Amino acid sequence: MKSIKAGCLDIHYHEVGPEGGEPVILLHGFPYDAHAYDAVAANLGGRGYRCLVPYLRGYGPTCFLSPLTMRSGQQAALGADLLAFMDALSIGTAFLGGYDWGGRAACIVAALWPERARGLVSCGQGYNIQNIANAANPAPAVVEARYWYMYYFHTERGRAGLIHSRRDICRHIWSLWSPSWRFSDVVWDATAPSFDNPDFVEIVLHSYRHRFGGIPGDPAYDDIETQLAAQPDISVSSIVLQGRDDGVDPPVAEDCDHSHFTGFYERRIIDSAGHNLPQEAPEEFAAAIVALAEKH
Repeated sequence: MKSIKAGCLDIHYHEVGPEGGEPVILLHGFPYDAHAYDAVAANLGGRGYRCLVPYLRGYGPTCFLSPLTMRSGQQAALGADLLAFMDALSIGTAFLGGYDWGGRAACIVAALWPERARGLVSCGQGYNIQNIANAANPAPAVVEARYWYMYYFHTERGRAGLIHSRRDICRHIWSLWSPSWRFSDVVWDATAPSFDNPDFVEIVLHSYRHRFGGIPGDPAYDDIETQLAAQPDISVSSIVLQGRDDGVDPPVAEDCDHSHFTGFYERRIIDSAGHNLPQEAPEEFAAAIVALAEKH
């Protein structure tokens, strides 16, 4: 494992593949960690790509440089972290891949700084930029029911749950969101310690409370949030992967995200895969990165 000071963080990350290879940055979601990309990175590294897999803020050994920095989990912070990570490593442009929180960071950089993204692989919600201004509008009941954890995290009972039972909560979420994934105790045990990060609880709570407009964000990211409020389009070449068995964001017949992509775009629905798509279907994820690289 390596680490580098980037923005307000000391970001820890795995690097796989030759240092001179085409850079690919792979970003995990909640509640997972960098191990979600072990097989993807091995696949791409063996093909000559330089894969960089960071632990997001609040996960694993990644930590803040100052105790005074707000422990924000808002979308703009995640995008800024990715940009700072690239700057710190002097990576001008890279292929970006992610899902859940990590997919949101990748979409933000691809939308606001398209010159930094050679291509984008986004899983689940393909256009993963939150529309916070409309977040109070209710969804159909079947959708709202899948968001039980978001409402739970708005309560002090949810805070107590994350403090005292975070591993139980996260493992339950794994089983709900990926019902066809039979992960082993070995796989779980590799990731679970990442949730012991001292900032995990505050960042998770802030993420889910901020996205509904209930609490303010870090003023340091106001400019980015203003740009994201306009729901900017993504012009870089993109492939969206959706697991057919995703228990929280199941694919639907109508591709509602396509209109936000103005360059090359393709949606692929992956059978027998759920929310944690890169760990459940690593060959398909790696193939999407390679397909984008072959377009250049």
